[in-house]
Amino acid sequence: MPGHFEPLPGGGAAVALDDVEISIIRSLAVQLLELVGPGPGEDAPDDPLAELFAEGPSEPPKDPVLKRLFPDAYSDPEGTPGPAEAEEQKAHSAEFRRYTENDLRAAKRESALAVIRSLDLLTPGGDGGAVLQLSAEESRQWLGALNDLRLAIGSRLEITDEDDTDLLYRLPDEDPRKPMVMAYLWLGGLQETLVSTLMP
Repeated sequence: MPGHFEPLPGGGAAVALDDVEISIIRSLAVQLLELVGPGPGEDAPDDPLAELFAEGPSEPPKDPVLKRLFPDAYSDPEGTPGPAEAEEQKAHSAEFRRYTENDLRAAKRESALAVIRSLDLLTPGGDGGAVLQLSAEESRQWLGALNDLRLAIGSRLEITDEDDTDLLYRLPDEDPRKPMVMAYLWLGGLQETLVSTLMP
């Protein structure tokens, strides 16, 4: 179990983590929460009706990491669209973002919070580490948070495709990006093994 998730009876997953790993994941999840930010109206009194009709932003975020976490829904994967098509895609993306981004942000915050809460509940073992046991629902939240963390780190590392990932393995130890690269690769391993526990 060390270093990777294994399935639990009933659909959950478990992984052994040492104190450093717990600290790294928790710190990254807190940073993700800060990056995603509070939802609109979270500082205001609760008004479920107002929240139901609250519109989100229509413009994409400026931060490249947030752009990666909240991409435009309509874009041309084949290349550069013409001016009229680009304007139409922008309008459709703005409309889609207006009605979905608040919910997406809330879901990402909830997944990051689930990671933090489950780590805070761990009871250290004799060797300083602990075994994290997740229910099926918690596993899905962890999977979402791990994916978001990898997208965020990958964006900071300017990873755009699989070829970029191959280059990361060859970075010299003195490269200042090395710790971030190691976290990116390690989280990828955790994510991969967690996915396998959720597959039927």
